[in-house]
Amino acid sequence: MGKEGFLSPKAIGNRIKAKGLQKLRWYCQMCQKQCRDENGFKCHCMSESHQRQLLLASEDPNKIMDNFSQEFKNDFIELIRRRFGTKRVQNNIVYNEYINDREHVHMNSTQWETLTEFTKWLGKEGFCKVDETPKGWYIQYIDRDPETIRRQEELERKKKQDLDDQERSAKFIEEQVRRGQGGREPEVRVCDYISVTFNLAKGSCSSADGPSKASVALGPSALKAAGSVKRKDAPSTSEAKEKKKKSALDEIMEMEEQKKRSVRADHWLHPGIVIKVVTKRLGEKYHKKKGVVKEVQDKYTAVVKMIDSGDKLKLDQSHLETVIPAPGKRVLVLNGVYRDTEALLASIDERKFSATLTLDSGRMKGRRVDGIAYEDFSKMA
Repeated sequence: MGKEGFLSPKAIGNRIKAKGLQKLRWYCQMCQKQCRDENGFKCHCMSESHQRQLLLASEDPNKIMDNFSQEFKNDFIELIRRRFGTKRVQNNIVYNEYINDREHVHMNSTQWETLTEFTKWLGKEGFCKVDETPKGWYIQYIDRDPETIRRQEELERKKKQDLDDQERSAKFIEEQVRRGQGGREPEVRVCDYISVTFNLAKGSCSSADGPSKASVALGPSALKAAGSVKRKDAPSTSEAKEKKKKSALDEIMEMEEQKKRSVRADHWLHPGIVIKVVTKRLGEKYHKKKGVVKEVQDKYTAVVKMIDSGDKLKLDQSHLETVIPAPGKRVLVLNGVYRDTEALLASIDERKFSATLTLDSGRMKGRRVDGIAYEDFSKMA
């Protein structure tokens, strides 16, 4: 017989068994002790420490169960959020990963008797989306983090705004083209009508008898008169056509330029605007303090002069945010179709995180624009 010791086969086998998961019916949740067999569990239940834990639990058993249930629920949801995110996954897969931890809270100490009951409870309380299939129950985590919801709303709002700007530009171009075509066609019709009616009137005056001489005599004068009329009218119509062609062409070119500018850029800094420092790396002295952009370097870096202290800082645009003034104040549009356009702040829509601006410069001066996002304009210094 081999000598009993730390490296004996029996000792090694016992340590291997102790590392893995063992039978749940021999686990005491109150004492958090796992027994190897029925005899060990029986001895543990008769021990003094176990009896003390039972006395403590008997004082308020509902509170003990609620604590275990809350801990089990928090750990289970945290595992879903961290491991699977918002993917749809079978509840057994999540539970098998959860029980890999030896120190986990066992379900028999919670208010739920089965995993199916717990899955239904998660769907009823709105923590997850649950659905039953022939292969079993599937769960999908619902991310209700305020920061995540805010980012999703901002992305949807920017996407909708880009689509609105593109549709508005396309409609305006179509209208200008239609107006240009409609302005040229009536002139051509009128000129053709005059020439045709004039020729028909002249031909109707001729007869088969002697008046042929009169017609010959009247022909040159009539032709001269018609030629003079055409010579007098031709310059005016051609000039009008050129003017209308030029105006329609200019407007289309302007809209093309605006359409190019409507492509949102990933940089928005501009000299002369008021900004707010949002980074905490510089300390409380500059956090949430306002400054004026004095210079923009490489599109993404700004030299900022703080309003309170007068200090000059070199900051990246990710550490800054725009400043929304009171209605009636002057602002500068920093992104979108009306980029680099000065405007007046007409009103603020706090529910949609946007504002209504009245353009105060450029060819669109006086135009009222709705739905400009907070991050697309800032107060002017």
